[in-house]
Amino acid sequence: MRNLICFGLAFCSLTSALEQRLDFLKAVTSVRRVYVDKLNGGDQAQHIRDMIITSLQNSGLFILTENEQKADAVIRGSAEDLIFTESHNSSDGISTHAQVSLPGRNGVGNNRNSTRTGAGVGISDHESQNSSERKHESVATIRLVAKDGDVIWSTTQESQGGKLKGASKDVADKITKQLKDDIEKARKEANAVATPR
Repeated sequence: MRNLICFGLAFCSLTSALEQRLDFLKAVTSVRRVYVDKLNGGDQAQHIRDMIITSLQNSGLFILTENEQKADAVIRGSAEDLIFTESHNSSDGISTHAQVSLPGRNGVGNNRNSTRTGAGVGISDHESQNSSERKHESVATIRLVAKDGDVIWSTTQESQGGKLKGASKDVADKITKQLKDDIEKARKEANAVATPR
């Protein structure tokens, strides 16, 4: 009896996980029209939002709309674009000093017979280096939210830019690539589930 109950619980758990996966596949593959909401963050969040809109538009993944009411899903999240200077300071030095003094003889009241011996050596070298490097870094955390409020998909991407593109554009392109890859996988999986063998 106990084995039958355990089997029943495992089957219910598996069925529930499968239903959740099918709900996810249905939600993610039914998105056709997307609205990109204002992003939380610093002053540059609006700039990153515009980059995300352009990147998504160029991908052809969705129809983008400026009317949230017409959208199947909304992209929400936060973004930050930072420009800062990183300073590096280093200092090296070496110092050596030696002093030798031998006791002398002194005649009482007569300085002509005094003998004093002494020697001294000193070596010192010091070098310091200061450098500063200007850095640019963008980060965005984005989620795709269905009309009913369920989060369908999410990602966090960051970039320090590259040779041919700035950090903001690189972050927007990484978000689009991740979303496109994940949706294409979901569509293939949904087609495999829908097509009987």
